[in-house]
Amino acid sequence: MKKSRIIELEKLIAYHKERYYGGHAEISDEAFDALELELKDLDPGNPFLVQVGFSNASVEKVSHQRRMLSLDKTYDEEELRKWIGTESVLSVFKIDGSSCSIVYEEGRLVLAKTRGDGSLGENITQKAIYIPDLPKAIPYSGTVEVRGEVYCVEKNFFALSKEMQELTLDAPTSKRNIVAGLLGRKENIQLCRYLSFKAFDLICDAKIVKEHQKLEFLKELGFDIPEFSLHGPGADLGPRITEAREFLGTGDYLIDGLVFVYDDIKLHQELGETSHHPRYKLAFKFAGETKSTKITGIEWGVSRNGRLTPVATIEPTLLSGATIGRVTLHNFGLVQSFRLKIGDTIEIIRSGEVIPKFLGVVEAASGDFTYPLTCPSCSAHLRIEDIWLLCENETCPSKVKDQILNYVQKVNIEDISEKRLEEMISKGLVKHIPDLYRLTKDDILLLEKVKEKLATKMYENIQKTRRQPLAQFISAVGVEGVSVAKSEKIIAHGHNTLAKIMGLTVEELVSIDGFAEKSSEAIIGSLRSKVPLMEELLAVGVVVAADEVSTGEGPLKGMKFCITGELELPRAQVEKLIKQSGGVIASVSKNLTFLVTNEVDGTSSKFIKAKALGIPIINEHELQRMLKG
Repeated sequence: MKKSRIIELEKLIAYHKERYYGGHAEISDEAFDALELELKDLDPGNPFLVQVGFSNASVEKVSHQRRMLSLDKTYDEEELRKWIGTESVLSVFKIDGSSCSIVYEEGRLVLAKTRGDGSLGENITQKAIYIPDLPKAIPYSGTVEVRGEVYCVEKNFFALSKEMQELTLDAPTSKRNIVAGLLGRKENIQLCRYLSFKAFDLICDAKIVKEHQKLEFLKELGFDIPEFSLHGPGADLGPRITEAREFLGTGDYLIDGLVFVYDDIKLHQELGETSHHPRYKLAFKFAGETKSTKITGIEWGVSRNGRLTPVATIEPTLLSGATIGRVTLHNFGLVQSFRLKIGDTIEIIRSGEVIPKFLGVVEAASGDFTYPLTCPSCSAHLRIEDIWLLCENETCPSKVKDQILNYVQKVNIEDISEKRLEEMISKGLVKHIPDLYRLTKDDILLLEKVKEKLATKMYENIQKTRRQPLAQFISAVGVEGVSVAKSEKIIAHGHNTLAKIMGLTVEELVSIDGFAEKSSEAIIGSLRSKVPLMEELLAVGVVVAADEVSTGEGPLKGMKFCITGELELPRAQVEKLIKQSGGVIASVSKNLTFLVTNEVDGTSSKFIKAKALGIPIINEHELQRMLKG
């Protein structure tokens, strides 16, 4: 029985590798990993476990100077932390594309090759030349080999799909398989201009002693590099993992986790490699499950930036322990590219707590797709811009509501639900964000089922948010691409006042680790558009506190604190003391170290959430003892 299962697993692994590297994957990465893990349990020394990639005998082969290995992987955060130990590590998004090697001689691109089986790759030089952001010449003499990932951003995928249909070629059915499919083509290789390349490794004689220096050097040579974060010994990895989870659901290209690598290259040399993977790198992947289901309807909502977001209603599907009835379709471009409509059978995935995501079409129903020509909220004419369907009406009710709701949620104004906000807007009490601070108790009493006590409480809850931390404020006004975590990273680099943030330039943002040029341009553009709103909020009495940058050293090093309720000392002073002692001010999440409050049995949302998550709750005097070490 055991032997027959081993033979069966070998056949399955060989088959699915061939399908994956041929651009026609049939199962999820996690399902494939499960096959390998089962084989490892049954036969630890099986040669299929050390085979890297897949070799296609029908194309020209070229050898690698140094083997291109796969990565060892884990789905468990605790296992990841044990692997890191006391070392400094660097993390990058694990891009779901195709690994490639690019060779330069005397600064000129002379060879490009796929990973292949790790020892021999396929020659893709003529195709690589079409990739726009892959440098064809670099300022480096001698021979250098650059390794990275070829991938396809969402916007280019839809343009590619359109052109393939115009050329009467089969349109791609999945974003996961398109890169391998294009790199494997023998005709129409010009379509590779829709691909992108990020560099993450190089082989040369340059004196580099740290992994992050390697990425910085690649950037100096003109390569696009993945956004990276450097984590000191014992650092909290929670925010980085959360950032990757969010990107998994909303990012403009596919990732399936994070890659962690020891920053000290001397350690790389000491640890070495197995025949399958380097011992100094580890992939942290998100457990996910895929299934097929049928679309029963497509609904279009309007976001705060005016983009229409399509959501598919589907036949109830059990996925990763939850029954799913709705799946995000992200944007108009995706619906147009896949011609999505009622009756289509689609493949969806859900990784951990991430919102279910569309992967591809399994079987298309008859007929063609349709989309709204006017805004479903305000009936304004819609405009198509790249992959977006846009409502440009600045007074669109859905747009305005989403902007205000985002603010209410980010600054934590309690007792204003989405339904109550809709009533405020319909009665003309609130037309845009600053109007929240113009509300009187009499205004609030006009709402249904709101009496004196609740009106007073709601009014006081609004007033409490007049003073805000800088990172929270930037996120609340809706600067695109800037989460609280990214705001804190910007602040940590000296831009710790609102005036400095408002005057931030693309060049300054790019100089901060983790901010690429393209995303930085979009962030600065969004920031500029929010200046009038920020100025009006200041005019109605909102005070944005200059942020004391954490020293990173002290008795609270590596700890995250959130404060709720009244304290003996002014809250701003307590926050300053925490930061001066190496701590960080954060919101309530599973990554919080302590909630600080003098309340014994609090009723605030922060207190209730912290208690539910099992976050330790301390009072002000206990914090003072910690500050003294």
